[in-house]
Amino acid sequence: MLWLIPLLPIVTGAVIAAMGDRSRRWLGTVAVMVLGATLCLTLLAAAQGWTATLIWSDAIRLSAELTPLSAAIALMVPTVALAVVFHATQHESPQGIGRLTGLMILFTGGMQLVVVAGDLLTLLIGWELIGACSWALIAHKWRAIENPRSGLYAFVVTRFGDLGLFAAAIALFAGTGSFDYAGIATLSGPLSFIVAYGILLSAASKAGQVPFAPWLFRAMAGPSSVSALLHAATLVAAGAYIIALLHPSLSVVPGWQATTIAIGLTTALAGGVTGVLQNHAKRLLAASTSAQMGFMFVAIGAGYPGVAALHLIVHATFKAPLFLVAGAAGDATGSYRLDRMRLGRIMPLIAGLAVIAAAGLAGLPLTGGGWSKEEIVKAAEHADFWLSIGVMIGGALSAAYATRFVLLAFGRRSEDDRDIAAPGWAETAGIAGLGALTLATGLLWVSPLSDALAAATGFTLPEGSTLGLVLSLICVAVGVASGIYVVRHNPALGRTGAAAAASDWLGLPTLITRGVVLPFDALARAAARFDDDILDAGPRSVAALARRGSMAIAAMDNQVVDKGVRATAAFGDWLARVADRFGEALSDGIPEGTAGITGMLGREARRLQSGLSHHYYAYIVCGIFAVVAILAAGA
Repeated sequence: MLWLIPLLPIVTGAVIAAMGDRSRRWLGTVAVMVLGATLCLTLLAAAQGWTATLIWSDAIRLSAELTPLSAAIALMVPTVALAVVFHATQHESPQGIGRLTGLMILFTGGMQLVVVAGDLLTLLIGWELIGACSWALIAHKWRAIENPRSGLYAFVVTRFGDLGLFAAAIALFAGTGSFDYAGIATLSGPLSFIVAYGILLSAASKAGQVPFAPWLFRAMAGPSSVSALLHAATLVAAGAYIIALLHPSLSVVPGWQATTIAIGLTTALAGGVTGVLQNHAKRLLAASTSAQMGFMFVAIGAGYPGVAALHLIVHATFKAPLFLVAGAAGDATGSYRLDRMRLGRIMPLIAGLAVIAAAGLAGLPLTGGGWSKEEIVKAAEHADFWLSIGVMIGGALSAAYATRFVLLAFGRRSEDDRDIAAPGWAETAGIAGLGALTLATGLLWVSPLSDALAAATGFTLPEGSTLGLVLSLICVAVGVASGIYVVRHNPALGRTGAAAAASDWLGLPTLITRGVVLPFDALARAAARFDDDILDAGPRSVAALARRGSMAIAAMDNQVVDKGVRATAAFGDWLARVADRFGEALSDGIPEGTAGITGMLGREARRLQSGLSHHYYAYIVCGIFAVVAILAAGA
């Protein structure tokens, strides 16, 4: 039964995508039904402890199970996806809406397979599925040539990271004879290093960590709903999830925890600076995703994977609505430039929902994002006090770019006479549902509730110092004040000049292009020239060999290869002549002959319809005598 959790959205999503476009109402209803059923199945599975195994061979099997950590993530994924996909059915362009909806549901099913997987082979199947879906969804508006290119860029970068997971699976099977997660803890020596660091490499690429972070900017070519699903509940979340799940087995490998912390903290700080400098609404949010995932990597490296999982869940509740409101603002103004928005007067309800979500991103007190961020600060403090200071600085940057985003996108102009329509209730419903979830996570500040949740899920919450909490809140306040200052004095920050150059991941894409792409391109061109030279030299070398007594090779080539090619060509020519002579007559003769026979039978049948009753009586009497004669002969 556990296989139904991923299979239901995978199969139905594929069917919906193949059916083509349908009405928004039909697609919205089906999406809610499928994802709602997936959520219900996940609840049953978590409550009843379902497991599943599919035996492929004596050595290979696929397994699925729900640990407390994976059960929490498995419940989060369809919950967030339901609101996001419903919004997509009501908001996105009607052209290709059926394919978009089906692929998003399929995407959700692939992520569910990643979550319930109990071994690396099953994980790889889901891992590859969400990678392929992300490419198709980013390139959804394929008529604009830049979108397929962006989808391909994101796919190639994450695929490079996937090599680590393949290497880990191979090493695990070589060392234990199976792909089960339990076997990771039994490895030692080089195989344990390959598994631990291979999984970390793959997780970092999926989660948009340095140096893979720039692919998230290219992924912004997809519709805003795709960005919301990708960043909040599926592909990017998969990276942080897998190392949190496997932390007990991976953390014993020397240097693994320190490397995880270094990757996470570097990304959190670089992503924070990039977010502050960005003038593109969706790219600002994409940079914030990398930074928030970096916080999770820090918590995992510090020894608190449960805290990272809780922040992953809370992050999904506020990041998804932020992308959806950014999409509404960008579609309304025709641009994602923050300095052109300020839609507070035109979209007051959307603006209010944006404030709720942005408060969570900023880590303000009494918000779920603030609670989980403070838990990460505590976890970092357990590892090293200076590490917690680094997380606090990252928190200040989060507060700054969250404040800048909400004030520029949904602040108020003194006078606003633009002819822009606010989103309707159907488009707003999904955002409102996510906003309600964001508000609900604020209850985690109530200690009995958060402690009960941690006990129920098996997570361990760290103890922190009062000094750490005070310093962290001061950093948040400084970040909010800095965001307000930037909006007032330089609202177009990042549009031009050095700030614009730095806003593209501090020049990391340029470094990748010059340090990786161009050298590989030059190497490929050199290989092509070398290949051409060898091919050109080939006939000359064969002739030289023939002159030196190797004529037998050429003769065999003429006798076997050339004759075979000529015979194939002759047979094809003969077959074409036969088809030309008889094929047309046969293809035309069958329908024409059938039509002639049918016409003849019709003409004969009309003769029987004379309209004279005594003729009909005679027919009946003759028929009776014929039946009696047949029966008598049979007797």
